[in-house]
Amino acid sequence: MGFLGWIMLGLIAGSIAKAILPGRQGGGWLATLLLGVIGAVLGGWIGSSLFGIGIYQFWSLRSWLLAIVGSLIVLVVWGFIRGRRNA
Repeated sequence: MGFLGWIMLGLIAGSIAKAILPGRQGGGWLATLLLGVIGAVLGGWIGSSLFGIGIYQFWSLRSWLLAIVGSLIVLVVWGFIRGRRNA
């Protein structure tokens, strides 16, 4: 998967993660993009480390699930960081 594919996957996975876990995380589309790309990388790393699968193809359901799960993890961590800083 190329660089543009990672950006598109990250943007869509970050948007889906924010839709699944709505809240006051803040940030616009750029924060969603970064959250999604970091989440996709994290999901690919977790998938390859634990299950021996990774993110290889853009249209693979496995790639999307790993990217969304990784984005959800990053979103939860980001919410804890933002919540503690604002408190």
